[in-house]
Amino acid sequence: MATHDYDLVVIGSGPSGHRAAISAAKLGKRVAIVERMRELGGVCVATGTIPSKTMREAAIHLSGIHQRAFYGSAYRAKDSITADDLRHRTQMVMAREYEIVRDKLVRNGVEVVLGTARFADSHRVVVELQDETREVTADFFVIAVGTRPYMPPSVEHDGVTILNADSILDIKVMPKTMTCIGGGVIGLEYASIFSALGVQVTVVDLAKNLLGFVDTEIVDALIYQLRQMKVVFRLGEKVESVTVDHSGAKPHAVTHLASGKIVVSDIALYSAGRQANGDTLDAEKAGLEIDKRGKLSVNSVYRTSVDHIYAVGDVIGFPALASTSMEQGRLAALDAFGARDEKHVHDIYPYGIYTIPEISTVGATEELLTQESIPYEIGIARYKEIARGQILGDDTGVVKLIVDQRTRRLLGVHAIGTGATELIHIGQAVIAHNGTIDYLINAVFNYPTLAECYKTAALDASNRLKAISGVQKV
Repeated sequence: MATHDYDLVVIGSGPSGHRAAISAAKLGKRVAIVERMRELGGVCVATGTIPSKTMREAAIHLSGIHQRAFYGSAYRAKDSITADDLRHRTQMVMAREYEIVRDKLVRNGVEVVLGTARFADSHRVVVELQDETREVTADFFVIAVGTRPYMPPSVEHDGVTILNADSILDIKVMPKTMTCIGGGVIGLEYASIFSALGVQVTVVDLAKNLLGFVDTEIVDALIYQLRQMKVVFRLGEKVESVTVDHSGAKPHAVTHLASGKIVVSDIALYSAGRQANGDTLDAEKAGLEIDKRGKLSVNSVYRTSVDHIYAVGDVIGFPALASTSMEQGRLAALDAFGARDEKHVHDIYPYGIYTIPEISTVGATEELLTQESIPYEIGIARYKEIARGQILGDDTGVVKLIVDQRTRRLLGVHAIGTGATELIHIGQAVIAHNGTIDYLINAVFNYPTLAECYKTAALDASNRLKAISGVQKV
């Protein structure tokens, strides 16, 4: 007989949470999912991946940035772009995504419980919704509560002039100038979006080298192209304070740097990290420990220090991607019920960064291989050499292959340009199956497509390998 209400309770309905719930339901388990927001989908749908990427597509379409190679740098699809233009498309997509997530859960027999969950003990949570409370018990729990923007007390976040990654989605007036404090993934994505719309953007970051987990050559290409879009970078600069100045005709943001510089802009986006929501769970009552940023520690199967409680998604930290979070949720649910797929490839997953232009990467970087003393060669394909690149008007895109000098195995793929986040999956499949560049050389790709970059880059790498084939190792 069942001793608890459910076999599994998932806390959080974002990508990792709803994937965990559905995976368990497909095993015939009794599953409930608890969500604190009114709509399902978590931060991913409400304020994160879906709205930000939709805003990006709206910016690309309305600005006509991809058509300027044909019609001139002054070309605009819409002369006067407003914040409402961006918000309209974003809200439409969000509404559809809410419906999709709810439909998936309902079709798979997952019970939805709306409210904020807090642990009472390791098998029991109390769900609060306004004045009502409900107690829910389960054999297993999956914590998928995600993150929120980190805002230090010294920053005057008012949601109008000084914004974070949540509040920027609700801007009422398109700014003329903008300061992005933080040059990470989110900061650079929004910097490129607003720059494409004609906003003068300044990016400030303490680091001198941005996106340290991405191939350096690709990052350099991104920064070059953003500078071509008139983005100003203040790197190696510490921010002392960010305040709102009300002395003028309208409020504006003032960013003071430790070097003495002052950056004034219509709005400032503070994007210097995120705070995990593990601190909202009363986790200590379940025997769990969270760190100062609200994160939970897990082992290789996403199990916490309490055997029947798992944690997945952004609440466990890096890589904090929707794609990897989904897989973490699925694998956690399978492990809980003894159905884990041992053939799963754990460490080969792509990164997609939706800047304009977008960049994507999978596998090893040059820096990593050099550190590990693995001899490699590269192969390059440039969009300007590919017919599809000419058709699209993208003459700056690049696909870069990294190849083992000894075995010709493909070790890494790094791309920047139109469709980079789609292209990367071809390389991911080859790497996952220990494939060599000979597969890419001999494969037939549709013409004209950007996928032809793989053949061109593979041939380039092969030619480079021929040049060293007869050289004796010292």
